[in-house]
Amino acid sequence: MPASATHNPHRRKPPSNRGRNWCCSFVTPPLSPEKSNFSRSHSSSSCSKKMTELPSSSKLPLSRWILSPGRVSPISDNPVNSSLPQKPLTQYNSLKVPLRQTHSGTVSTDEVNSEAFDVRLNLKGKNGGSLILELGSEVLIANSPVFADLISDYRRNQSGLCRIEVPDVENLNVFRETIGLMFEDDIQKKLLNVGVFRAINILEVSAGIKFTRGVSSCLRYLEAVPWADEEEEKLRQLCAKLDIDDVEGKEISERITGVNCADTQQTMTKQLIWCTTTCTDTNARNELKSLVKGLLSESSIYKMNTPDVNKNHIFSICESCMGSLTILLEEALDPDVVQKSRKTEKYRPLLERISQQVDNLNWLLDILLEHQMAEEFMDLWTNQQEVLKMHQTVSPMIRYELSRVSAMLFIAMGSRKLHCRPEARLAFLNMWFRPMLSDFGWLQRCRKGLDMKALEEAMGQVLLTLPLKEQYSLFVEWLPSFSKNGTECPNLSKAFEIWWRRSFVKGSGASAIEHK
Repeated sequence: MPASATHNPHRRKPPSNRGRNWCCSFVTPPLSPEKSNFSRSHSSSSCSKKMTELPSSSKLPLSRWILSPGRVSPISDNPVNSSLPQKPLTQYNSLKVPLRQTHSGTVSTDEVNSEAFDVRLNLKGKNGGSLILELGSEVLIANSPVFADLISDYRRNQSGLCRIEVPDVENLNVFRETIGLMFEDDIQKKLLNVGVFRAINILEVSAGIKFTRGVSSCLRYLEAVPWADEEEEKLRQLCAKLDIDDVEGKEISERITGVNCADTQQTMTKQLIWCTTTCTDTNARNELKSLVKGLLSESSIYKMNTPDVNKNHIFSICESCMGSLTILLEEALDPDVVQKSRKTEKYRPLLERISQQVDNLNWLLDILLEHQMAEEFMDLWTNQQEVLKMHQTVSPMIRYELSRVSAMLFIAMGSRKLHCRPEARLAFLNMWFRPMLSDFGWLQRCRKGLDMKALEEAMGQVLLTLPLKEQYSLFVEWLPSFSKNGTECPNLSKAFEIWWRRSFVKGSGASAIEHK
């Protein structure tokens, strides 16, 4: 310390345990201390102003800065062109974050210990603005090999104050805060008040200047906290650019790197669908259905770079639900079984259990339709001869549940979502068209989300896809039912009119009908 400083009764003696000092100013390159003409009294008030105007969000170690002898150079309207060259910091990779504007005051340079600061960092913002940091070289050399090399190279060619320029800094505050962490013994504790997003920024700066303690502290902090989607994406991009060997870095990488195993995904998908169809809680089942639909949807964000849905897995669950539905229908025909099941602790009404299995089948059908894999489902439903027999004997409240599945298939074919072979369509209509006529009234009274207008339209459209001779047989079934039951029967008048025109007006199928 200069002699003049030791005999000045007004200057503050620096604490003996504060050997590492640093200071900054958001100004243009300052005048040298030799050219300052400010008085002691003016500089004292200016220093106080400087500290109070710093934003609290900057997260600087203010107590260390205030207690340490420091220097903030005065603002100059005409920047001084120093004759000493400035060494550029080319190793630093900046981060694209909007610049936060900050202001600072001035303090006289004869109040400070000029020997405490022998490095001046001149940070140049990419979007304008600048930041001057004056520090002791000891801290920079101890914490950053990048700065250590630059300082060593500078001192081989120059003497006096070491000037280092950092061009194209994306975020001046983040760089300044990263340098400030070099003066902290417990960096991770400081990061607790920073937040994940800013810690990621500090991590990138620390990695760019090879600030090892900063990198390790940021990784330990980030590994221990949850991330938002934006934070995860930013961290994913950063980890792709950085080569980090820390244990915490590998753990972070494992959190953001997928399994990339198609078998694992397919197994998990099957398990998820199975849990949904066997769920007994209504609210949980609805939540799981919504979750699965979002994950497996063709328009889902999770669809990218993922394998297609395994049809065999879903179809095996369809067969399981179909088997459960058959058992429940048999139970409905046996009063003794119903009475026995009512004595169990977890008894649920039979109709509720049947309705759940029908809901499962329609939900699985919806998934298959979206992935254009529903043709085998229609074959499965068409081959349920035993279920059809029970449909004729169970109560209308139960049998109409079965027609809800048929209704979904009619709407899928009529809206062109389901494409199947002609013989498959004919077999389906021959089996389930007549039950649909008898259950239509019940479907209207208890729709459960079913669009009856769409169902009527679809039934007529599907009939018109058959040969005219087969259409004739089904319309003969429909006419007496409609004339007797009216609105309790689907109105297929438009489809019948089209069949009539094609059969008789144009004569395309008249001869075939006459020879029936």
